[in-house]
Order: sequence, then C-alpha cells, then structure tokens
Amino acid sequence: MTLIVSQSIEISATAEAVWSIISDIHNAESVISGIKEIHVLEESDGPTIAGLKWKETREWMGKDAVEVMWITDANAPSFYETRAESHGSIYQSRMELEPIPTGTRLTMHFHCQPATTSAKIMWILTGWMAKKSLSKVIDQDLKDVKIAVENVS
Repeated sequence: MTLIVSQSIEISATAEAVWSIISDIHNAESVISGIKEIHVLEESDGPTIAGLKWKETREWMGKDAVEVMWITDANAPSFYETRAESHGSIYQSRMELEPIPTGTRLTMHFHCQPATTSAKIMWILTGWMAKKSLSKVIDQDLKDVKIAVENVS
C-alpha cells in the first residue's frame, strides 16, 4: 500500500553548490519547471532550514495541486527531509547529496503512506498511475536542478 519512488542524477558540481540551489525554497519556482508558485508560510527557526514551511502549487495530472510542506530535518550539505499531509495520506521526501569523483549524486526519495480508508482505496485503484506520473515529475525536477547548478558553476 505504500508508494516509494527513488531517483538519482549526477551533477558536475560540488555538494555545496547543489545544496545552495535545492535548499533555496524561496526561489524554487525559478529552478523547478513544474512548480507554479511558492508561498513561504513560516521561516526556519534556527541555523538550518529545518522548520521552513511553505505552500507549493504544481500542475499534477492536468490540475493545479496545492500542498503545504515543511522541512522536518536537514544537515547541510548532505540532506533535507520534507513532510506533507494531504488527501488522507502522509508524504515524506528526502533530498540526499553524495559526493562522487565527477561532482555530486543527488537522489530524491519519495514515500507516500495512505492513512485513511478512502486514501487506501484510492491508492489501490490509481496507485500505479500516480507512481508513473510521480516518477516523471521527480525525473524532471532532478534535471531542472542539474541545469540550474551546472549553469551557475
């Protein structure tokens, strides 16, 4: 019943350079082509980006999808984790950076856990379609980050 998707991309830049792009949530809509709008609701409350909360609008399966997301944990320039709760499900993602000889491997892990009975039924009926669509979205997001980082570096 749980949906898990993980995808990676190699970027010809340092982890610090990649981190500076992916952790700049305020300007994510200028980097990620699938994001229509970002509205920050709460700033982080310490030296890391943990606690940052925002509303993100994307096009999802032909419609605008608005999600409230927040960063639950972060360790620059290694990873950050986000959470959202919507439509009876809990969504968690992790952006992970790994130094490699040619630069940095950026991996996005996405985990969806339906929590309500209606969400579980919906995932049984449409989960295969959502997973396929989500894989395309993650792939494009990673490509957008690669382009942004490599154009700056």
